[in-house]
Amino acid sequence: MRKVFQAELQQVGDDLVEIANLVETAFDRASESLLNADIQEAEQVISDDARIDFLQNQLDERSIDLLALQGPVASDLRMIVGALRMSASLERAGDLARHLAQVTRLRYPETSVPEDLVPTFQEIIDHDKAIINNVIHLLETRELAYADEIYAAKGRINVLHESVFAHIAEADWGSDAQTTIDMTLVSRYMERFGDHGVSVARKVTYLVTGEWDSAPTASHS
Repeated sequence: MRKVFQAELQQVGDDLVEIANLVETAFDRASESLLNADIQEAEQVISDDARIDFLQNQLDERSIDLLALQGPVASDLRMIVGALRMSASLERAGDLARHLAQVTRLRYPETSVPEDLVPTFQEIIDHDKAIINNVIHLLETRELAYADEIYAAKGRINVLHESVFAHIAEADWGSDAQTTIDMTLVSRYMERFGDHGVSVARKVTYLVTGEWDSAPTASHS
C-alpha cells in the first residue's frame, strides 16, 4: 500500500512539472504574439489554456484523494498541500499568458506594443522566461539555487514594471487611451506572472527546508 502511495505522490510531482512546461510554452507563444502581432500564436495560446486547466483539476483531484484515503504523515502532507497551492499558481500563470494573447487578438492586425516600449517589455519577457524555466528546474531537482535565480529575476521585473508606469505618465507619452490601458494591463500581467513563479519557489523552499524563506511575497490573483 505504501508503494502505491509513493507512486501516486511521485505522479503529483510529475504533473506539476508537466503543467509548468505547458505554462512555459504558453508564455513563449504569448509574448511572441504580443510583440509581433502573430494572431496564430495568440489563438494557439488561448485554445491550449484548457489543457492547463484540465491538468490542474486532475492534479487537485489526485491530491485530495491522497489526503482522504492515505492519511499522509507530516512531510507527505506538506508535499500534497504544497502541490495543491503550486498547481493553482501555475494555472494562474497560464491564465496570464492567455490574457497577453487576448491583447494581441484584440489589437490585431496592429502591433500591441508601441516601439518605444518594446525594449522594456522584451527585457521583462526575458526575465519571466527565466523565471518559468527555473521553476521547472526547481520542481524537478529541488535545488534551491534555482529559487535564488527566480527571486533575482523578479526583483528586476519589479523595477521594469515601475518604469513602464513612469513612461506612460510622462508628458510626451503620445499614444491613445486604449494603448495606455493595454500597456498598463500587459505590464501588470507580466509582473504577476513573475509573482506566481516566486510563489512556487517559496513553497518548494518550504518543502525542502521546513521553513519559509525571506523572499518577496508573491501577490495573489
